[in-house]
Amino acid sequence: MSKHFASVVVLGACAFAGTFMAGLLGPRINPPIVAQVPGPANPVPQPIPLTASPTPPADQPLGPAPAALVQLSERLEQVARRLLPAVVAIEAVKPAQPNVNKGLPVEDSGSGVLVPVEGRAVPVVLTNNHVVSGARPENVTISLSDGRIYKAAQIWTDPETDVAVVRIDGVALPAAKLGDSDRVRVGHFVLAFGSPFGLKQSVTHGIISARERGQVHLGSTIRIKEFLQTDAAINPGSSGGPLVNLDGEVIGINTAIASRSGSSSGVSFSIPINLARSIMKQLLERGSVARGYLGVQLVQVFEPADALRLGLDRTRGALVEAVYADTPAAAAGLKVNDVILQLNGQPIRSENHFINLISETPAGQRVRLQVWRDRRLLELEAVVGDWAEAQSRLRSGR
Repeated sequence: MSKHFASVVVLGACAFAGTFMAGLLGPRINPPIVAQVPGPANPVPQPIPLTASPTPPADQPLGPAPAALVQLSERLEQVARRLLPAVVAIEAVKPAQPNVNKGLPVEDSGSGVLVPVEGRAVPVVLTNNHVVSGARPENVTISLSDGRIYKAAQIWTDPETDVAVVRIDGVALPAAKLGDSDRVRVGHFVLAFGSPFGLKQSVTHGIISARERGQVHLGSTIRIKEFLQTDAAINPGSSGGPLVNLDGEVIGINTAIASRSGSSSGVSFSIPINLARSIMKQLLERGSVARGYLGVQLVQVFEPADALRLGLDRTRGALVEAVYADTPAAAAGLKVNDVILQLNGQPIRSENHFINLISETPAGQRVRLQVWRDRRLLELEAVVGDWAEAQSRLRSGR
């Protein structure tokens, strides 16, 4: 995208209205290019003659389709047939808000997927927070592919990852198999399921375009981001639907698109299922998510010019923009313009990567930071604080 900006649309759609939340997509999103090296497994392709072939008569049989394409088509059909029973449509009626929708209740629609939970006999619905946030359980309706309709019995939400879990009291509910998003690679085929524009049980396909996208700005609440990017068509109403691999496993939860029109432009974002599964587990076990924090503000886009100015030979790490008083970061001695290069020996790719790692670290744990300051390396130690406690102090003014 270079220096240009595009809208990022959080895909919750009002029923039949297609309303949605919007933000900005950060600059310089350049998908990596994977080249194949010619060899025995990758022969050099031969040029195709540019001579025109005669058009066959309309009544002439076309002959069988190539076997590889038939196999792929059958595989896609098998995956769709396996997943569709576990894909649900969600309608949520949310309370009226001043200066929004003329003061009338808001009707949002989205998607979700029934997933198994260890120790529970009945699957739960995994979806996006923005689909159900603010709605009371009795005002959230879940529709299954076989026509069954349920009211939500209980809702757990985590605004910082945009993950929500909904319990329904049903019997003989189907469930999708969860995969391993850490094994997903750029170029893998995927299918996206959902209810775009209210069109339930829709399936699209594409590939994984990129991994670990953190430069996506989706408003003030979504702070933990490491999206999978895909070109599978996703539109308003698809929020919360599953992104699935060719083994029929859920590898992501569809959340947002980058678009200037509000419709799919081939750049869509999904929460990796490993992150969503971790959040779901904590929500079901304790009702909330525990997170660590240090107390720094990081530069959202670490530019190459900044890296060169600070004496680095490449853009890496997380650049400190501010250090808040009376925080673990201040106690550790972090300063403005420090570049955090490693956490416990693990290289830091970006500011978002560092935020995610600290968030996953339990409060009270001591961590080692490798820092670039004044063109030399430093080693610092910090004791991770509790994010919820820090937010409570901030709200109370203490």
